[in-house]
Amino acid sequence: MEPGGPKGDVQVGYTLTLQLLGLYRKSGTGWQIDESHVDASLQLIREIRRPVVIYLAADHFDTVGPLAEELAKDPRNLMALSDGTPPQLGYFGYTILPYTLSTDPTIPVNMYRYAALEYIAGKLRTLPREAQERIVAVNLVGELHHMFPDFENGMGLKQEMRVTDYSPVSVAGFRQWLKTKYTSVQTLAQRTGLQYASFDEVPAPAKDIRKDKLQSFGEHYDAYANGILPIGGWLWDPAGAVKRLDLYVDGKQAGTVSQQLNRLDVYRAVEEITSPNTGYRIDYDYSGLRPGKHLAQIVAVSGNGSKSLLGEREFVVVPRNQSATGTRTPSGLKSLPSSEKVVSGIRTYMDTPKPLQDLYFNPLARDWNTYRAAQVYAFLQDFHARALKAGIPADKLYSHQIVPNVNSSWNHELFAANTTLFGNTPWKQGLNMYGGSTNSPWMQFFIAARKIADYGVPEFNPQQWKLDGVHLAAMQTQMDAGARFIAPYYFSVIPQRFKAATEHGVNRMELGPDNSKDGSDKFYNAIIEFAKR
Repeated sequence: MEPGGPKGDVQVGYTLTLQLLGLYRKSGTGWQIDESHVDASLQLIREIRRPVVIYLAADHFDTVGPLAEELAKDPRNLMALSDGTPPQLGYFGYTILPYTLSTDPTIPVNMYRYAALEYIAGKLRTLPREAQERIVAVNLVGELHHMFPDFENGMGLKQEMRVTDYSPVSVAGFRQWLKTKYTSVQTLAQRTGLQYASFDEVPAPAKDIRKDKLQSFGEHYDAYANGILPIGGWLWDPAGAVKRLDLYVDGKQAGTVSQQLNRLDVYRAVEEITSPNTGYRIDYDYSGLRPGKHLAQIVAVSGNGSKSLLGEREFVVVPRNQSATGTRTPSGLKSLPSSEKVVSGIRTYMDTPKPLQDLYFNPLARDWNTYRAAQVYAFLQDFHARALKAGIPADKLYSHQIVPNVNSSWNHELFAANTTLFGNTPWKQGLNMYGGSTNSPWMQFFIAARKIADYGVPEFNPQQWKLDGVHLAAMQTQMDAGARFIAPYYFSVIPQRFKAATEHGVNRMELGPDNSKDGSDKFYNAIIEFAKR
């Protein structure tokens, strides 16, 4: 990739992954870190005179090894669904585990994670100075977020929504969080309309009012119960004729719609669409609307100021008691021509919401989602603090986070990771990027708006094959925006004869000169070219 050693503005290095739980081996006295395994791994840093990013993996993917098998048997170590069971999860053929987001150091999984973190930090300090200086970054934990059934395929927007964490410790934490926010059940009742004798009686929302028997409305939970209605779809506009998308609700402007979001599914499905950045979406707060039918309209504004209707949907806000909402016909903008008829060359489809989507706003569902996001942030904050205390330099500590919001068809609340993605966090941002997000105006705006600087990209693959130059442009964009490193995903050292013949989303991305799937050969050649700079 870069013969003759690392030099110039762009240098080829490598990622050294250390799965913290996978470091342990069982001995006569219990679980011990395999020192020889760690020493062999760190020997790479001594011997390979190239930049290195160390990835300290401790999330749901750190499940290979006998210790993980033992930890899976103890409910204290795992997040739970509303029925009290942990979600049964897999990822392209192997089991993954929903480890708890509790920061309690006495929980077994945390005890092992934290001890391994301290051990590795101590080992890094024993490296020669010149080897330590080759360490560009230390990625913490991995993609940290809440979990949900069918994790491998289930990220899309659906009315039904099952999430974590309903473990006893987590639910108790939610009630304490509510007590801190509202101070009394009287204030809770005043601000939410939901009455409980004490905070110990407040439920963690988990039931769907359409099919489950509720003891109180505060139990209701689905994809829209938090008062937010995602409205979106995709727009292919090769000539750039549409300059802005606006949302109108009942004929009144209600916001500007985000555009150029990642829709790799559309890119794959329609041959003439040559960019994944076709998604549009706005998360509309409907919680203040009166019960009844309402009309959402997406209006395209062209360069000459003319307006046309890109798509529209009626939706229904339903009272808590499920009483009739009346027969009122919602008003909207009249006489707007269809965008597809007046804007040349575009293709479009409005995915969400479904026609006449029924909506039940539960203030406790909004609180539950906010609390779940606080859990994600708290664990990453705690892990970062422990890494600092263990002696890893602050300027090398990066997260390793997914950015759900860049994918317009995803349910962001499944992950509850949004609060970890700001520039004022104590750690530096590591933002994983796939598909259109690798060179997306929306992503560039996201990074700038959140004041993110000196970030890294722990996983990076444009997954595109229809146009030349895409991969070089994506890498240059990240360099210009201030990325300290990008980690192309992925190279394999396994000989072809040992690989399974089954094709799936991961092995399509194996980089090499002979793999044309997902543009992997183009990306491979682009890295060689980029490394010459």
